[in-house]
Amino acid sequence: MLKRCFLLLICLFFCSICVLASDYRSREIKYQYGVLKNDLKNERNSKILNRTPSGYMTVEEYEKASEYKDKTQTDFPIPQLDLPSDFKYVPQPLYKIVRYNNPPGRAELTLGKRLFALRQINAQGITSPDFSLLVYPAVYYYPDSAAVATDLFVIPLEGENNIAKMLRANVAKKNPEPIMSTDKTINSYAAFRTLTPVDFSEDGKKLLVKEKLGSSEDGIWETKIYIYDFDTKLTYDLSDVRGAVVYFWKEYMKVNLDAKRWDIYPLGFLREDVDRVAVQAYAYTGETPIYLGAWSIDIKGNQSQLISFDKDAVPAVSSNGFKLLKDGAKEYQTVVSQEKYLKQQSKVLIKQSKNADKELVKSINDEYKYKLKDLDADYKDDYKNYKKLRSLSGSTSGTELEAAYNQYLLDQANKDIEKTNKQIEKQQKKIDKLDEKIKKMEN
Repeated sequence: MLKRCFLLLICLFFCSICVLASDYRSREIKYQYGVLKNDLKNERNSKILNRTPSGYMTVEEYEKASEYKDKTQTDFPIPQLDLPSDFKYVPQPLYKIVRYNNPPGRAELTLGKRLFALRQINAQGITSPDFSLLVYPAVYYYPDSAAVATDLFVIPLEGENNIAKMLRANVAKKNPEPIMSTDKTINSYAAFRTLTPVDFSEDGKKLLVKEKLGSSEDGIWETKIYIYDFDTKLTYDLSDVRGAVVYFWKEYMKVNLDAKRWDIYPLGFLREDVDRVAVQAYAYTGETPIYLGAWSIDIKGNQSQLISFDKDAVPAVSSNGFKLLKDGAKEYQTVVSQEKYLKQQSKVLIKQSKNADKELVKSINDEYKYKLKDLDADYKDDYKNYKKLRSLSGSTSGTELEAAYNQYLLDQANKDIEKTNKQIEKQQKKIDKLDEKIKKMEN
C-alpha cells in the first residue's frame, strides 16, 4: 500500500513538472509583453515631462545632447532690451548704415579701461560692400606683462535687410580661425600690437589692415600695413612703402629718418587705381609734425611711388566698407504704442503656446495609444499562435506538425489580408459618399 502511494506521488510530481515546463513559453510571452508595455509607458511619461528640457536625463541622452554643434548654423535672435517695470519710457536706439572709411584713414581702436577690466573686447566691425561678411578685431590684454594683442575674425552675414544683418552678427557665428593675428609674445612689458581694418576694395575681395606697434608707456613705435586676399587666403605685407620713404629722404633730402620718430597713415584704396593703396607720412621732430609726402604701393607690396609733397592735396581714395552708427532714439509715443502692441501680442502668444502644449501632450498620448494597440495585437497573436501550436503538438509531430503549423500561419495571414481589404473598402465608400456630398453642394 505504501509503495503504491509513493509511486502515485512520484507520478504527480513529474506531471506537475511537465505542465510547468510546457507552460513556460506562455509565461515568457506574458512577461515580455509586460516589459514592453512598461517601456512604452515610461517613454510616454518621459516625453511629457521633458516637453521643456531639464537637467534630468540618462547618460545616453546626456551624451547625445553634448555632441558638437556647428554654431555658425545656429540662429541667434536680435537681443531685446528688457524694460524695467518701474519705467514707462526707456530710450531705444535707432541705427543707420554709414561709410566706414570716412574720413579716409581715421578708423582707430580705443584701448580704454574696459579692456583692462574685461581682458578682451570686440572692436568696431566693417562690413563688405555686398554685406556678405563682417570683419572685426578681437583685442586681448595680458595683465602679467600689460601687453596687448589682436586677432581679426570674419562673421558671415545672413538675411535680407542690411541693418538686421549687421545687428544679428553674433560672435558665436564667426569663422573659428582668424584671418590675421599679431604676435602674442608677452616678453616685452607694456607692448601693444593692434590690428585695425582700414577698408575693403571695391569688389570686396581684399581688405586693407593696419598694425600699430608700440608701448603704453612711450607711445606708438611704427605702423605697418597689410592686404588680406579673401580669394587666395593670403596676406601681403606692404612694409616696402616705409623703406621707400626712408630711402627717398636719405638720398634726396639728406635726412636720416631712422634716427627720427616718424610714421605712416594708410588712407585706403586709390580711386583711380584700385590695385594700389595710398598712405601719408609724417615726422615728429618738434612741436609741429613735418609732412613727408603722400605715397602709394601696389596691393602685393612690390612697387612704391611718390604721389605728392603737398599736404593739402589728399589722395582720392574710395570708401567701400560700411558700419552701423546710432541715429538717435525712438520717440516716446512710438515706444508706448509698441509696448501696448507687444502686451497684446504676448497674450496671444501665451494662449497659442498653451494650445500648442496641449496639442503636443495629446499627440504624445495618441502615439502611446497607437503603439500600445499594436503591442496588444502582437501579444494576442503570439499567445494565440502558441496555443495553436500546443493543440497541434498533441495530435501530430515532426514534419507533420511543422506543416500543419505553417498552414495555420498562412491561413491567419490570409484572414488578416482579407480583413484589411474590407477595412480599406469601407473607408473608400465613406470617401466616395463624401465626394458626392461635396459635388452636390458645389452644384
